[in-house]
Amino acid sequence: MLPIRRRIVLASAAALVAFLGPLSLTSSRLVATELIPSQLSDEAFWNMVTEFSEPNGYFRADNFVSNETTFQYVIRELKKVTPGGVYLGVGPDQNFTYVVAMRPKIAIIFDIRRQNMLQHLMYKALIEMSSDRADFISRLFSRKRPEGLELNSSASQLFLMFENVPTDREFFLENLQAIKKQLEQRHGFKLSAEDEGILEYIYRAFFAGGPDLTYNGVGGGGFGRGRMPSYADLMQMTDGEGQNRSYLGSEENFKILQDLENKNLIVPIVADFAGPKAIRAVAAYLKDHDAHVTAFYVSNVEQYLFQQNDDWSKFYRNVQLLPVDATSTFIRSVFNGITVNYQANGFMRSASVLSSIPGLIEAFDSGELKTYYDVIQMSK
Repeated sequence: MLPIRRRIVLASAAALVAFLGPLSLTSSRLVATELIPSQLSDEAFWNMVTEFSEPNGYFRADNFVSNETTFQYVIRELKKVTPGGVYLGVGPDQNFTYVVAMRPKIAIIFDIRRQNMLQHLMYKALIEMSSDRADFISRLFSRKRPEGLELNSSASQLFLMFENVPTDREFFLENLQAIKKQLEQRHGFKLSAEDEGILEYIYRAFFAGGPDLTYNGVGGGGFGRGRMPSYADLMQMTDGEGQNRSYLGSEENFKILQDLENKNLIVPIVADFAGPKAIRAVAAYLKDHDAHVTAFYVSNVEQYLFQQNDDWSKFYRNVQLLPVDATSTFIRSVFNGITVNYQANGFMRSASVLSSIPGLIEAFDSGELKTYYDVIQMSK
């Protein structure tokens, strides 16, 4: 006969198994929650990219760079939130500026296009391989680094020095191979032949457009009313109070970004905001790691969702699953003069605004949220 103490322990364990169902006592449900790691392995990173992603979708533009001119204006307010949560975003590299400002534990970037995911992988490789901001710009646009640049050079000085540097086709081909090697050999990411073709298409656009590349692609600039800001324009903009907070605004900002990329903590996902998989997979991952969303940059995606049957409600039902707290914030970009809060460079292209994620979900649950205008009215 077993000792009384052991019989009690076994009986307690049996009762626990009966209560939880047919689970192993080593099941994750019986193990303490694991926090967001300080660094993701290459395998863990690639598993998130592949397992969380949805099928490739369509958007009407390549969206190589942002077309928003005031996205830095909300950073001062965002920085009031304690760093260390989770950043979610959409689109290309404007996310980097928010990430640098907010210093999250992990950043996950959504986009309906696989092309955007591959563009972020291109950025990842180039950022990891670059010694400083000037080296990054040189590699990004395949232009040899000019003499005379210093670590403390301003973004304006950097782009002024690169302005008259010619493109270099051999340098482009050399960099393209280095990008593929960094991703496929050093990290072990499994890119298909189609992925490699799209990666070259993206990098060739940066080669052809140079720092003048815009949302509209090569030759789509001419910054002014109704026109698009270039990559160089965006990197030299400020927060409305004279401070350049872009990821190329200072060497310190670039190093913060580089550290996150080196640790595999900026994860690009192919995601339909109204889809059944990607956002829900991220929500489950965050809950499993006892993490909450600090900010979710949605640009003006909601505007399109309200034009697509009930996609807007599907999106908000996905958002309901995300772990948030009272400070969790949406970052929006509002176009078409729906609201006028800011003016940048002499004309209005878009307004960057903030709103509470819990507040929006509460309005959605109560039926008060029915139109995109309702969403904008909740923003400031």
